[in-house]
Amino acid sequence: MSFRLVILGRPNVGKSTLFNRLCGVRAALVDPTPGVTRDRRVGEASLGDLKFQVIDTAGLEETPDGIMEGAMQAQTQAAIKDADAALLVIDARSGVTPVDRHFADLLRKISIPVLLIANKCGGKAGAPGLYESYELGLGEPTGISAEHGEGLVDLYEIIAPLIDAAQNPIDEFDNEDIDVSYVEETGPLQMAIVGRPNVGKSTLLNSLLGENRVITGPEPGVTRDAISVDWDWRGEPVKVFDTAGLRRRSRVQEKLEKLSAADTMRAIKFAHVAVLVLDGTTMAERQDLTIAEHVVEEGRALIIAINKWDLIDDRAAALNKLTDRLERSLPQVRGIPIVTMSALTGNGIDRLMPAVRKAFDIWNIRLPTGPLNRWLEDILDNHPPPLSKGRRLRLRYITQVKGRPPTFAVFSSRPTDFPESYRRYLVNSLRETFGLDGVPIRLNLRGGKNPYVKDS
Repeated sequence: MSFRLVILGRPNVGKSTLFNRLCGVRAALVDPTPGVTRDRRVGEASLGDLKFQVIDTAGLEETPDGIMEGAMQAQTQAAIKDADAALLVIDARSGVTPVDRHFADLLRKISIPVLLIANKCGGKAGAPGLYESYELGLGEPTGISAEHGEGLVDLYEIIAPLIDAAQNPIDEFDNEDIDVSYVEETGPLQMAIVGRPNVGKSTLLNSLLGENRVITGPEPGVTRDAISVDWDWRGEPVKVFDTAGLRRRSRVQEKLEKLSAADTMRAIKFAHVAVLVLDGTTMAERQDLTIAEHVVEEGRALIIAINKWDLIDDRAAALNKLTDRLERSLPQVRGIPIVTMSALTGNGIDRLMPAVRKAFDIWNIRLPTGPLNRWLEDILDNHPPPLSKGRRLRLRYITQVKGRPPTFAVFSSRPTDFPESYRRYLVNSLRETFGLDGVPIRLNLRGGKNPYVKDS
């Protein structure tokens, strides 16, 4: 059976124009007059190499008393029941309307996936409406111009996975009680082992693999380029990068070492989780913290592995010293997991990969819009934004726009006037409330037209 995609939206947002664009013919009438489409229309659509059926529907609107209007809405409801996924189309140039919000609330309750489409995004006029549509709580909107054929590549990217999943079904499960979701993994977990020279990175890799996979030695600089190793941990594929030690840039003179450092930086960039190995006998030096900062700037999850732990006498004091330095030097990433171990003897090694896996899951997390906005309401009640130029700064809405790392958009009045201290407060509260320890959090304040103020 062909995959069926239903196009929904209030009247005159461009549903029939999109239907014609996907079908490649002018099968549906198009006119600026609202309500031209009454019956649902099914067409054979193609988008790139995708083949599917698309259903054009009457505009969603609160049903009047008339028999005709009621029948139109019944046709739309029947189309939803027959479909495998839905596109909710809004007019980006008009912005989000109360009708859009009303039907977004209804569509969140249906069992099929709903994709948010911001039509009429050609040029700059549709940009405010595109950003404003995040407030509908249906995830990241896709901006298109059905009339001019713009944005069809982005439309392909969001439809293709749904068709693939329908054609290659997996076991069904009940997800009603799931509070969070995770970004779909497209390959093995990628882990980079980083640190200063001679802290035991290669010894750690050999200990994890249970074999002498890379050369080790007491002298610094044995590893010169980033070595990738494919590994199976408890049935899960993992790609591990053993990297060259990073010294302070002022001390790097030789061309070979400069190339090695650049190779290590690339390994961090392409990793999901970075394990920063520290020498327990010297603990966190300035260069260790510089490496940690670079990992955070790249948006990677971070694990601290304290090597040579068996050589430490006062372990409590050593941990307190490290924790204090991390809080002062990396306040933007609190709760970084710390694993104590000895790469040479293998003590504590078994605790590393569970910590890596947990950090990876947090890095992938997707938080629902509902709990996020309940959190925002509590924030506004208990610690509202400060005044700026005698006027209250306002926060209206929050949504997570992507994962890896968790990235949020907060829609506000005058976003450029918000003090950095208040933004940090929001980030720290997000981390504490939703358990986002050890991963960078990106929070962007965005402005735009106030959806609660009616145009005069």
